[in-house]
Amino acid sequence: MSESQKSSRSLAGIAGIVAVATLISKVFGLVRQQAIAAAFGVGAAVDAYNYAYVIPGFLLVLLGGINGPFHSAIVSVLAKGNKSETAPLIETITTLVGGVLLLATIGLIIFAAPLIDVVAPGLSQTAESLEIRAIAIQQFQIMAPMALLAGLIGIGFGALNAADMYWLPSISPLFSSVSLIGGILILAVQLGEKIIQPEYAMIGGLILAWGTLVGAILQWLIQVPALWRTGLGRLRLRFNFRHPGVQEVTKVMIPATLSSGMLHINVYTDLFFASYIPQAAAALAYSGLLVQTPLGIISNVILVPFLPIFSRLTEPENWQDLKYRIRQALVLTGITMLPLSAIMVTLALPIVRVVYERYAFDLSASKFVASVLIVYAVGMFVYLGRDVLVRVFYALGDGETPLKISVINIFINALLDYLLISTFGAPGLVLATVGVNIISMVVFLWLLDRKLEGLPWGEWLIPFSGLIGGTLATGLVCLGVFWACQLVLGTEGFLVQLLELGLASFSGLAVFGLVVMKMDLPEVDIFAARIKQKLGI
Repeated sequence: MSESQKSSRSLAGIAGIVAVATLISKVFGLVRQQAIAAAFGVGAAVDAYNYAYVIPGFLLVLLGGINGPFHSAIVSVLAKGNKSETAPLIETITTLVGGVLLLATIGLIIFAAPLIDVVAPGLSQTAESLEIRAIAIQQFQIMAPMALLAGLIGIGFGALNAADMYWLPSISPLFSSVSLIGGILILAVQLGEKIIQPEYAMIGGLILAWGTLVGAILQWLIQVPALWRTGLGRLRLRFNFRHPGVQEVTKVMIPATLSSGMLHINVYTDLFFASYIPQAAAALAYSGLLVQTPLGIISNVILVPFLPIFSRLTEPENWQDLKYRIRQALVLTGITMLPLSAIMVTLALPIVRVVYERYAFDLSASKFVASVLIVYAVGMFVYLGRDVLVRVFYALGDGETPLKISVINIFINALLDYLLISTFGAPGLVLATVGVNIISMVVFLWLLDRKLEGLPWGEWLIPFSGLIGGTLATGLVCLGVFWACQLVLGTEGFLVQLLELGLASFSGLAVFGLVVMKMDLPEVDIFAARIKQKLGI
């Protein structure tokens, strides 16, 4: 067997592990959001939680997330280093990063109130919003230690990946979901139906914060035995900060952290404006999860295998093949994202009702969240398409261009938030993000056209014209079948709504599948092969 075949199979195996683990974590994440919705709806506890979680959650995703800067820096250095020096290097990095983040944690606790005012200035406007502010400050102080935990998690996961251990890092986010669900269940048993009453918002808010912190602690603790067993370091302090490996890690880690942080600033910008709209933060969180669940799974299936392919085709003599591979990745993105967009846009309200509507989450909450979901769904293709193009630039050894565009996008997003929020309210915040992603994708394509001496626009236009036509047909069929089902079956009842949603979605997907089959796209065979591979068929 050739090395390329081994590499290909190894890559496919890694992608499969990550995809399955991500799916499980996403399912638990969805159940977590359902529990939060049932217990608190879009009330003060969950609204405050979404503001309080901005900075701790930002740090957990940025520093502790898979493919985050800490994770990437550790993997890149350990993969080519001396195995005998791995444990001392990990222990030294942990000591250095842990000390810095411990100070950051103390600062977050002390300055919780002014930081909440920076994140959500609109919470000082009314008596109701002041209550949300008070809850958010307490939640923020409870979750502040996640700053320290984020660094430890990111370092540990990077070390485990460098040792070819992928399952544990990818599955670990479910521990956060499990702890949060457990806290809500305990509170529900103690309070019963009182849990949905406004006077218990403070208690509910504290349960959300403590559940989140306990989940982060579990994410860290679960990796400690694995690190010990594989000789990747123990819980001991080391101060050899002049070690070449330490300097190499920090050299990668610092600029990567700055680059990754730019993307998360847009989330803060949206919440800054959302603080002036009651319940907007909760609506953004609920609808965002419905979109991010399929996006997170499909992005792994597409991005993980294509990045090494792009990297092997960066020499000028291989640019024709590179252009073809870019087209493949974008067409696969269209095949997966566009029909999902059509379904979510046309069936947004029944989707939200089936997933969230129970107990504290009523019909009015469903309508509010559905209006935001529609706009999120419109941007699914450009969200993933932009990520595909960013990977092309990384493969070409150009990390500066995505960073520069990310910086510019911060200002564009803030401007669009300001302009659109007055007209569209909370959906306007998401519409701003969609607009930024569209602009980014157009700019990336234009720059690639110049960098690669021209892209075959005419060849690319044909398949995308067909996919857009299939998307419109999918939306119309979904809408027609759903209306017909409502005339026969009515509109109320969970099982009725689930049946109507299933029939409409299946009909729409069937139509899209027929359109794509008629187009005879080679990418369809690739996508089918990947699905069969993941299923072991």
